[in-house]
Amino acid sequence: MSPEESEPGKAGADDEVGRGTTLEAVRALPKVLLHDHLDGGLRPATLVDLAAQIGHRLPTDDADALGRWFVESCTSGSLERYLETFVHTVAVMQSGPNLVRVAREAVLDLADDGVVLAELRYAPEQHQAGGLSLDEVVEAVQAGIDEGVQETGGRIVAGQLLCAMRQADRATEVARVAIDHRDRGVVGFDYAGPEAGFPPSRAAAAFDLLREADLPCTVHAGEADGPSSIAAALHVAGACRIGHGVAIATQVGPDGPTSALAHWLRDRRVALELCPTSNLQTGGAASIAQHPVTALLRHGFAVTVNTDNRLHSGTSASRELAQLVDEAGWTWQDVLDVTVTAARSAFCHHDVREALVEDVILPAYAGPTGGRHRA
Repeated sequence: MSPEESEPGKAGADDEVGRGTTLEAVRALPKVLLHDHLDGGLRPATLVDLAAQIGHRLPTDDADALGRWFVESCTSGSLERYLETFVHTVAVMQSGPNLVRVAREAVLDLADDGVVLAELRYAPEQHQAGGLSLDEVVEAVQAGIDEGVQETGGRIVAGQLLCAMRQADRATEVARVAIDHRDRGVVGFDYAGPEAGFPPSRAAAAFDLLREADLPCTVHAGEADGPSSIAAALHVAGACRIGHGVAIATQVGPDGPTSALAHWLRDRRVALELCPTSNLQTGGAASIAQHPVTALLRHGFAVTVNTDNRLHSGTSASRELAQLVDEAGWTWQDVLDVTVTAARSAFCHHDVREALVEDVILPAYAGPTGGRHRA
């Protein structure tokens, strides 16, 4: 049987997947998503509905046209312009009920796409215009996540990552909230926003708190700034993962790492939360075929594949992987490898991660004879 004719998820892991693989074939496989912004994943129809309720003016009230507007506006090659589009999504996420709805729908949409483990990130400080406290924001989002998980029958494990925005200087406050809610849905902390001019050293007190509390963090780095941003995330912030990190490719040659930093990332298996479509939109790569994610995977880096913002990129976890299959020549083994890497790099507890790997992910990638292909 050729790869094109193989049953989804049943092709041998060493087989070439080939261009005949469909999005539906990839969607049938379990996936893990570590880098997905809650305020970047609203359903267009929900955005239209909520905006009408609060009187917020959108570029268009047609849901389909609005979805296209987000993708077109974010495909400018500028991270700054990309970030400006969030004024519309954040505007409708300023009340408890709206946050519950958005979080619930995000979980349902991810589960429908075959995602079995997800970390939803957002900056609670951006959702206080309606008078909510940081704690109330986190509690509303968790209520929505819980509703969504329950509606899926527990088919997905989902947690919160609380972002502190670099330019807002509220990192210590957000870190305390993350620590306070660590046993109530929050699995970690993220440092997000514009990289240039806002190094992690500005939030040293927050990262000290996180270290003392043993709460893991990830840091947006190497997306709109160079490798020095990644180095600061690792050595100043103590990041357990790197959000994006695509800039490390400038220190990787045909034979592998060319710098001590690149060796550090690879040798210590620091997971890179790569987001191919988003990187294309903001100028971090020229095409899916040329995106550094493939070279980094081939050279042994701990690669994960993510959506970043599903609304803004018009994407899904399945679409990101399907594009790599169709345009970059990825195999089933590649898809399995990044899925297992993502699962084992998640911030939920070890036993939860391993149960998903052993009981859900590996069996789905079993070959035609029933053998497992272990990462």
